[in-house]
Amino acid sequence: MAGGGEELKLLGMWASPFVMRVKLALGFKGLSYEDVEEDLFGGKSELLLKSNPVHKKVPVLLHNGKPVCESQIIVQYIDEAFPSCTGPSLLPTNPYERAIARFWGAYIDDKLLASFLQSARCKTEEEKVEGQKQTAVAVENMEAAFKEISKGKPFFGGDTVGYLDVTLGALVSWVQAAEKLYGLRLFDATRSPLLNAWAERFAALDTAKAVLANVDKLVEYAKHRQAAAAAASSN
Repeated sequence: MAGGGEELKLLGMWASPFVMRVKLALGFKGLSYEDVEEDLFGGKSELLLKSNPVHKKVPVLLHNGKPVCESQIIVQYIDEAFPSCTGPSLLPTNPYERAIARFWGAYIDDKLLASFLQSARCKTEEEKVEGQKQTAVAVENMEAAFKEISKGKPFFGGDTVGYLDVTLGALVSWVQAAEKLYGLRLFDATRSPLLNAWAERFAALDTAKAVLANVDKLVEYAKHRQAAAAAASSN
């Protein structure tokens, strides 16, 4: 229960960075909720299929039974639906700054994450090189964005965590897991010192520690999924 008669239920899966994103938002806002774990490979629940009939995927937030889908939309909804809860506002109050935050939030998923995944999952050396090149550009752009938006303070949100901290912070565990799995390092002290320090700072927060998945557990999960996919393709 979120309090005040508001019921929140999150349909998710522990390893999903997009689910972690919603859990981070709920955590930083100080909201309690029922955490419902979905079996995405063994059989999705009727509740999930009914709540997200278009994409049929997690996360889905049920607020008093009404579903909200897509992680960034859910985070924005949480911030707007619970403006007076114990946690800070995640999105800036200034309309222009709010638009900028949403722009970079989309960039994180559409450019940074997409190119990083291409580098990790590519099937040819040419695709790997292209993915790494695009990732380097995306990291450079995010480094510049952090410098401008944070204004020298610890987080994108300034002195406290904001929307972009939650959006990018949800990827931290998988970024660390990818380094162990593929030898790919997204942020480093030489190429992106501000983001590198930010990632360590964010991961050290109590709310982040409570939400972000264990890196070794993610590595084992990824290896298991890769083995299952390889077995399925050989049949």
